[in-house]
Amino acid sequence: MQATSPNRVYLALCLRHSAQIQLRKTSDTLKTLGEIATHKKTKILKKGKAMNSSCKFGELTYLEIKEKATKGWLAIVPTGCTEQQGPHLPVDFDTWFIETLSEAASNYASEKYGIHSLVLPAMPFGPTPEHRNYGSGYIDIPQKLHEQLMYNVIVSLIEQGFKTIIIWQGCGGHDLNKVVAQVNEERTSRVKACLPILPYHDIWCRVGDPNVPGGHADSFATSIALYLKPEIVRQDRIPEPKNKKVNWEDPKLDFHKYSSTGVIGDAQHANRGLGERLWEEVVKEAALTIKRTVEIKR
Repeated sequence: MQATSPNRVYLALCLRHSAQIQLRKTSDTLKTLGEIATHKKTKILKKGKAMNSSCKFGELTYLEIKEKATKGWLAIVPTGCTEQQGPHLPVDFDTWFIETLSEAASNYASEKYGIHSLVLPAMPFGPTPEHRNYGSGYIDIPQKLHEQLMYNVIVSLIEQGFKTIIIWQGCGGHDLNKVVAQVNEERTSRVKACLPILPYHDIWCRVGDPNVPGGHADSFATSIALYLKPEIVRQDRIPEPKNKKVNWEDPKLDFHKYSSTGVIGDAQHANRGLGERLWEEVVKEAALTIKRTVEIKR
């Protein structure tokens, strides 16, 4: 048998080492590209702070706002509330949720559809008499005052040149239909105010479990909180479902009559993975709603 020379052995080892280095570089490159793509998607869908980083009305100067209004940007007005959210979620959940969603949807619509919008800071207070009997955790604003405040917010935006204003409600109990109708009746055909309803229940039935009841501080809300901001969820305090069937048409609705914990529905099916899937669907649906709103003729 012919002996292998030391030079050949050394050359083979060098070639093998070089190939291993190149393979690692290729693998690292692919991994980095994958991480960039995932990070980009996560930032758009999760936090609402990517891509269109200037979507926040409150972070701009008055000249920058004027420029965007002139270019035809939409204005999004999220309305929240301060009220009990069961023993496991903070009282500002609705305000945090609708502002975060508005920002994420604004960014997604900008990236996906080329539709740009400014998101105002969420209004943290509104009518919430149905939560008074829990004794604490609420700021209850009279309906008439709430309507007056929202009317002046919308009119202020119109005066600044915004032609389309979307009002998104973080609390389902707030009725702003009269305000929107009044604005649209008073203003010219070039301006429109809209109050679209996001299909949270349909998304829950499609992504979650239609057999798990919901209503307030339920598995839908708790799952999204666990995904986006887990530190706010008191997981050890998520209660067992003990509420009665709610009469949502009751003009004097009192949650305390139906639930001793403040939760309507069942919050015990919440988990982070479910929250991620729900959030992605909600953001996409909200962005699509922005697109449809723009397409609607006044």
